[in-house]
Order: sequence, then C-alpha cells, then structure tokens
Amino acid sequence: MAPKHVISVNLGRATAVDYTSAAGGVTGIGKRPAPGPVRVFAPGPKGVGASGVEGDAVCDLRHHGGDHQAVYAYAREDLDWWEGELARELPAGIFGENLTTSGIDVTGALLGERWRIGADVVLEVASARIPCGTFQGALGEQGWAKRYTQAVRPGAYLRVVQEGEVSAGDAVEVVSRPDHDVTVGLWFRAFTTERALLPRTLAAGEAMEPRAHDKVRAYVEKYGK
Repeated sequence: MAPKHVISVNLGRATAVDYTSAAGGVTGIGKRPAPGPVRVFAPGPKGVGASGVEGDAVCDLRHHGGDHQAVYAYAREDLDWWEGELARELPAGIFGENLTTSGIDVTGALLGERWRIGADVVLEVASARIPCGTFQGALGEQGWAKRYTQAVRPGAYLRVVQEGEVSAGDAVEVVSRPDHDVTVGLWFRAFTTERALLPRTLAAGEAMEPRAHDKVRAYVEKYGK
C-alpha cells in the first residue's frame, strides 16, 4: 500500500455563484492547491468559527465550518473512482476538500481516530460530509447529491487537536483508533439513507459534534434503539 501522505492542501476563495443559498450568494467550495505550508487551527464553535485552514473561505456558517468541521479531507483514490464514473477529470480540491490524501481509507476511518500530519499537526476524525445544493451546483452533474450519497464515499471532516502547519507531501500517521465500530461510512449512512443505524453512532461519544448527538437522541426518543 502506498505511504499515507497529503497530496495537496487546498484553499477556496469567496466566489459569487447562482447556485448557493448562502448570504451574499458566495461560496468557497471551489478550492485550489496552495503553495508552501498552510497553518491549521481550531476555528471556534459551529456558527461562529469558519474554516480551520488559514486562507480558506467558508461562506455559509449555518452548515459549514466550526471546530468539528475545521478541515475536510478527501482521498485521491475516491476522486479517481469518481473520474471513472463521471468520465471527467477531477483535480484536487474540486470536491471542496482542504486535504487531498493518498494511502488513507478515509471512509473506513473511525470517528475519534487521530492523524498526525507532518511534524506538529494532529487531527481527529469527527464526521462525514453530507452533500448540499451548493455541492451539486458546483459539480454541475445531474442528480449529483443522490449519486454521491449512494456511493458512500463522503470524505471526512476533521477536528484540530494540535495546531501547526501542513504542506503537500507531509506524511500522515494514524496515531490512535478508538474501541468502537463507528466509521465515517457508517456515520454517513446513518445520517442519510439508513436512519435505523443512528443509535449505533452514539458509541463514538464526544468525537461526534453536539448537533449530531441531538439528532440521534431525538431519533432514539421517538423510535427507541
């Protein structure tokens, strides 16, 4: 298996588009690889903090950004798979990911799993990315949100445990894995197409953001475990 590493660190600029409901009609979803090292930090609570990657625009704080969505990672292997499905080139950053990775099974990562990137940065897997209308508009593919959901290759949102700088080429080391079975893929299925899986996600504990916990508790109160 190829060594685990970061292929590129990608940043987005606020751009006016006609397919977002964000205030001002702008989005930072279209990201491009950045030259040199980029600082990664904890941006603050949901609704207040934006991106945890310096120089990256997050324009809709209702749904994006904050400590549990500080960094978004997507595997180059999954982008390659989508290139085959869509018959088009998909450069790093096109899915709005901050980190395009290689050698990491992002979908199989566990919530609460921690990655050391380069010398200093430690990130913790927090959740999966759920597609939105802005993502569909940016890709311009018919029925994209549905296709993306059915494929269960969602990429992972990461929380910043230890701040520092990340560069293209940095090694990624999985330094700890929790003792549960809540993977990014399972969490994604639970919050999209297989709601009956929701109670299982509670095993992830504090790795899961408070809003997600609230949704699961509401489900359990209504339907039981």
